[in-house]
Amino acid sequence: MEFDWLDVSFDLSTVTPKEIEESFEDPFAIRLLPDGGYGEAEARYVCLGRSVGRRPLFSVFWTDGKRYRVIVSREMTKEEEGFYERLYAQAI
Repeated sequence: MEFDWLDVSFDLSTVTPKEIEESFEDPFAIRLLPDGGYGEAEARYVCLGRSVGRRPLFSVFWTDGKRYRVIVSREMTKEEEGFYERLYAQAI
């Protein structure tokens, strides 16, 4: 998976590119396509995953199948983390 970090619109000092990439590689990461008014070419996805340091991250991104462009990334809220933990518990 290749990430496009050019002209990112959020602060990469609060969440580093390495942490974001690690959260996408989390074997238990949850990727969702939320309901929205986007066309197929503009579809936005959500990734809930943990970095190697166990930091829970929520990311919104788009992909063309080869490249990933992260639109925003932040730490998960308590509700998002609870959702992730419930699905993680079901998987193991």
